[in-house]
Amino acid sequence: MADIVVNGKLDVEAVRSHFPALKQNQVFLDNAGGTQILSDAINSIQSLNRACKQATNVVFLRSIRTYLEETNVQLGASYNIGQKATQKYNEGLKAAADFINADVSEIVIGPSTTQLFANLSQSFALCFPPSAEIIVSSIDHEANISSWVRLAKIRNLTLKWWTPSSSPSDLKLTAANLRPLLSDKTKLVTCTHTSNILGSIHDIRAIADEVHKVEGAMLCVDGVAFAPHREVNVEALGVDFYSFSWYKVYGPHIAALYASSSAQTHVSSLGHYFHTPATTLSTKLGLAASSYELVSTIPTLLSYFGSSASARKETWAAIAAHEETLQTILLDYLNSREDVTVYSERSADKALRVPVISFSVRGKSSSEIVEAVDGMSDFGIRWGHFYSKRLVDQLLVPGDEGVVRVSMVHCNTGMSPTRFSISPLIRVTHYTYPSRNNKREKENQE
Repeated sequence: MADIVVNGKLDVEAVRSHFPALKQNQVFLDNAGGTQILSDAINSIQSLNRACKQATNVVFLRSIRTYLEETNVQLGASYNIGQKATQKYNEGLKAAADFINADVSEIVIGPSTTQLFANLSQSFALCFPPSAEIIVSSIDHEANISSWVRLAKIRNLTLKWWTPSSSPSDLKLTAANLRPLLSDKTKLVTCTHTSNILGSIHDIRAIADEVHKVEGAMLCVDGVAFAPHREVNVEALGVDFYSFSWYKVYGPHIAALYASSSAQTHVSSLGHYFHTPATTLSTKLGLAASSYELVSTIPTLLSYFGSSASARKETWAAIAAHEETLQTILLDYLNSREDVTVYSERSADKALRVPVISFSVRGKSSSEIVEAVDGMSDFGIRWGHFYSKRLVDQLLVPGDEGVVRVSMVHCNTGMSPTRFSISPLIRVTHYTYPSRNNKREKENQE
C-alpha cells in the first residue's frame, strides 16, 4: 500500500515528500491547470522538465534514463530489447486501465484530452445519421464542446445545449434538467464530471442511466477536473466514454480516453487500413500519438495510490477527507463576506464538491485580486476563464477578466488560516462591505 495513509488518515508530510517541486518557495494553488509530478514518475524518465534545462541536446538525451536509455525501440519486435520495450508500454497501458477499472482494450493514451475528444468525434463522423441529435453541456471545458459543435456543423446534426440554470448559484448538471432535452433521436450526450471552475460533483451514474433510457444514446464525460481528487470507476459510473489528463493527476503531459466495449461498436477506426480488424481502442484512435517513455511512468502513479484496489480506495477516501478540510477553511471565509460571490456549490461537503473554488469580489477585478496576492505572498492562484469560456461569459462574469480560481489538491497543506491562502485573501478582498457574520452581530446588537 502507498505510504501516505496512516490509520486511515492522510499523512500530509509523507505526501509532500513525493513531490520535489514543493521544496520551492511557492504555494501551488493552480492545480486545476496541472498538478506537480510525482518523484517516482520523474525518476522513471529522469525528469524531462529538468533535462530540458541542460545545455545541449546530447546532455538532454543522456539524462533521460529507464525507457529511453534501455528500451527506446519500435514496439512489437521479437528481439530482446524490442520485447522489453513492448512490455514496458503494455504495463503502462494496463496501469492506466486499472486506474479507472477498465479493460486494456478500452483504453487509449494520447497527448491531451482535447486531442482525444477530437479523435473520437472524427471517428463518429460517419456513424451518426443526419437526423441525429447531440446534447452538449454549456458549462464544460471547451475540450468537451468544440469537437461536438464541429461535428454537428459538418454532419448537419441537431445540437442542443444543456444549461442547468441561469443562476450562478445553481449550476449543477442533473438527470432531471437533462431529461427535457432527450428524444428518440438523441445519439450522444456530453458533460463534465466536475467543472474546472465550479468544482461541483455531478451524479454521473444517474445521468448515464437517464441517457441510456434512449435506445442507442451514449454518454461522453470529461473527467479532467474530477480525477485528481476522487477514485474513478468507469464501470460503476456506467459511462460510454470518459477522458482525463495524467498531468493533472500527478503525472506527465499525456491523457487517457476510455470507451466501453459496447460503445466501441460505434467508433470507426482512424488507423491504417491494414490494421483490421481494429479490436482495441488504441488501434482505432491511438495514431501512434502516445509518448512511449511517458506511458512507462503510469505504473508509478498507480502504485502511489496503493498496491491493490482496496488500498487505493482507502487512499482516495483519505484524500477526500483532507481536501474537505482545506476547502472548508477557504469557503468559510469567502462565504462570510457580503462582497464575495462564490460560484455554484457553496458547501465544503466532500460529497458535493472538490477544492476547485472560483469567486469574484464586488468592486474589484479578478486580475486585481490575483496580482495583489502575487505581490504580497508566494501563493499561486489564477484569474480568467480557464477554457470554460462559454460558462464564464454566459453565466458568470462576462468580459475578459473572468473569475478568481483557487484550486487545491491533497499535497496542499494549510490546517490553519495563517499559512493558507486566507491570510493574503483577507487583506486583498477586504473592502468597505462587512462580512456576513459581522453584519449579523451588528443586527443582534441593535
